[in-house]
Amino acid sequence: MTAETGVLNPYAKYLGERNPLEILAATPGRLTALASAIGAARIEAAPAPGKWSPKEILCHLADCEIAFAFRLRQTLAEDNHVIQPFDQEKWAAPYRSLSATEALAAFSALRHWNLLFIAPALSAHAAKPVTHPERGAMTFSTIVEIMAGHDLNHIAQLERIAAQ
Repeated sequence: MTAETGVLNPYAKYLGERNPLEILAATPGRLTALASAIGAARIEAAPAPGKWSPKEILCHLADCEIAFAFRLRQTLAEDNHVIQPFDQEKWAAPYRSLSATEALAAFSALRHWNLLFIAPALSAHAAKPVTHPERGAMTFSTIVEIMAGHDLNHIAQLERIAAQ
């Protein structure tokens, strides 16, 4: 990861020098283990007022996987693609009515599909430019690094909840 990527990737501190593809591949299994450790009795309980419950975090990760899928594909499909940001709080509105099991299944399936896309594309298109309206110019590779750091951020949150 370059210094430039660290500026563009708000999750770079979680990623460090770790391999993003390894993290992306390991995340579904880690989330499954953490959901099991947290248990059905605590999966819907927020750890503090104003914080997301483990179920809401899993729903958020499933939604983000959809957004990342689109961003990655549009980056390769268009020259000078501009990423469309989204309001995660507005996307979270239906999370209370969704199940953690369904969110985890959706995330895992989407992640598998994204990895099938990312792995061969990364070597050929790592430097393909894309623009994030809030973060500026970045590359296909930066999106992959953001995904991995984002995973690690939320895994750390779930680990803290599981340890309580």
